[in-house]
Amino acid sequence: MTSRREPAINEPAIEVLYEDNHILVIVKPVNIPTQEDSSGDPDLLSLLKADLKIRHNKPGNVFLGLVHRLDRPVGGVMVFAKTSKAASRLSDQVRTRLLDKTYTAVVHGSVTPSQGRLKHYLLKDNRTNTVRAVSSHTSGAKEALLDYTLLDQREGLSLIKVNLITGRPHQIRVQWATQGHPLYGDQRYGQRLAKPGQQIALWASELAFDHPTQKTRLSFRSSPPQRAPWTLWASL
Repeated sequence: MTSRREPAINEPAIEVLYEDNHILVIVKPVNIPTQEDSSGDPDLLSLLKADLKIRHNKPGNVFLGLVHRLDRPVGGVMVFAKTSKAASRLSDQVRTRLLDKTYTAVVHGSVTPSQGRLKHYLLKDNRTNTVRAVSSHTSGAKEALLDYTLLDQREGLSLIKVNLITGRPHQIRVQWATQGHPLYGDQRYGQRLAKPGQQIALWASELAFDHPTQKTRLSFRSSPPQRAPWTLWASL
């Protein structure tokens, strides 16, 4: 079942891919924080709670568990837990890597080989909210792993599929920038090539997990928006 909540003024439309008593699966719009941050801008978690309260006529506070996150400029599939039991079981799947996250990305340059694994050690600077690749011996560094497949190359850009193995902050963006292939439109880690106003080309295109109570495997997909640079591959 796919639906779309009616947004209030200045709020983004949020597509609902699936909903039952335990989970809510949606497509996160770009340029909206997943949860409340210092910007004070409307955040996804608060908007969804308000929407559930209205749609289901719920008194008091609405519970909605945040299981995983997407960076503010990134859009795509996300799952939220509507009960504490679902939140606990989905969080366990994140920790045990049973929750599979697949991304589609566009990076600068020609990626070789056509498939492989990237391994780095990442260190986050909480003061600046930035991440960098460091030596494995650096205090506080965490291992970051992803598998990728090259899908196509056009006009100096590579379209890749990324299977995220670990879930570190800014992981995909930092690992590819470290490889010399920053993401198209990444204003933070690809400033040398990104032009002002370009939207980062990173999309959470597929999410698969076990239903927290039914134990059935669920899979949801979402396609990137039809705008540059994605339109280079509209036929795909």
